Amino acid sequence: MDLREQLEELRAAIDRASARADARVARAAPEAGFSGYYEKVVSPKTEPLRPSRLEDLIAGEIVETASGKHFETTKLYPRHQRHGSYEISDLETLPHDLLHALSDGAIGKVDPRKWAFLDTETTGLAGGSGTCAFLIGLGSIEDEGFLVRQFFMRDHADEASALDSLTKHLARFEVLVTYNGKSYDQPLLETRYTMCRKRHPFSKMEHLDLLYGARRLFKLRLENCRLVNLETQILGVERHGDIPGEMIPYVYFEYLRTKRGHRLVPVFEHNVLDIVSLACLTGVIPEAFRDPENARARHGIDLLGLARWLQVSGRLEEAHRLMRRAVDMGLPDSQLFRTLFETGGLEKKLGWLDASVATFIDLSASRNTYQVKACEELAKHYEHKERNAHRALEYVRAARCLQDSEGLAARQARLERKASGTPKQRGFSLGQ
Repeated sequence: MDLREQLEELRAAIDRASARADARVARAAPEAGFSGYYEKVVSPKTEPLRPSRLEDLIAGEIVETASGKHFETTKLYPRHQRHGSYEISDLETLPHDLLHALSDGAIGKVDPRKWAFLDTETTGLAGGSGTCAFLIGLGSIEDEGFLVRQFFMRDHADEASALDSLTKHLARFEVLVTYNGKSYDQPLLETRYTMCRKRHPFSKMEHLDLLYGARRLFKLRLENCRLVNLETQILGVERHGDIPGEMIPYVYFEYLRTKRGHRLVPVFEHNVLDIVSLACLTGVIPEAFRDPENARARHGIDLLGLARWLQVSGRLEEAHRLMRRAVDMGLPDSQLFRTLFETGGLEKKLGWLDASVATFIDLSASRNTYQVKACEELAKHYEHKERNAHRALEYVRAARCLQDSEGLAARQARLERKASGTPKQRGFSLGQ
């Protein structure tokens, strides 16, 4: 596809997104509002809503700081409300030490009300000094439920004021929770603070990027670990009419040019959904790392990510139990044989040699991608632990029948000498 065709496709995508936004605005009314927004829309008896300023479409206020003015709005999810399968009221009862294990001990016991959930909508994904966070969403657990406050730049002159207000609202929090925020959101905001000649507020906060835990837990099962995919697969949330993330910068640029605020309303809703999903997933994912052996996994393959994390952390017995549990729950062949081989390796490290031999014998008895490796492990065991060269030789020959190699040939030659009692040839000198 050449550049002209790419531009035409982009224009068509923008037109389609704009048409969807226009249709949603036309349907807006108090009795069928847009998820809490459009609270300023008058009764359905009035004329159809026309493009107008954002402040006339979204309930909020113009906030003035020492650095200027910007727009802010809030959205409350009441305690009794559900977000997919997750109930909002469960957020306030999360354990204070929930984030300790997933953060590798960096975050101790902190009240969940001291956690700030942050997500940004930006003018591009490339980063750098030219990329701005024109909409910053900040979620928090409150007595009434889950509150999302959004800081919006009506134009570039509002940026310093929005950052001032963000600093003020972050002052009471001790932990920052994001999704890919360590690589993107926080560095971007730090750059924007620097560009505005201000000190960023993040140095006083511990940062948990939930993306890393999500990948450990779900990467073997899910096609990707994007937030919107996790909210569908894990929380059961289905977005309807959501604006694609890649379209958001173009919608904002159009707003800067036309000042027609109605097409930005879905962007605000997109940001709110991201933050609420982030909070609910924080109630799900870290718990698996906090208490791995009691993780409420519905798929055996999800336990493998936990087991391998435990293995890397040196918690070998826990890792072994989780791998066995994963096998019992059922695994696809692509993971089953690898998991059995890893289980045998853990048993060998732990000194459980009888269990290790039994695992490798099972693997060696059926056709699979780890059959040769299992035969090699058995050959090593019988040669070095049992001192049984004849038995070791049987497994080496079996492995060579499946997949020959120089290493196996050398091992067979050595075992044949041992089995026959012939000493190894050391070479000879001429003239002797």
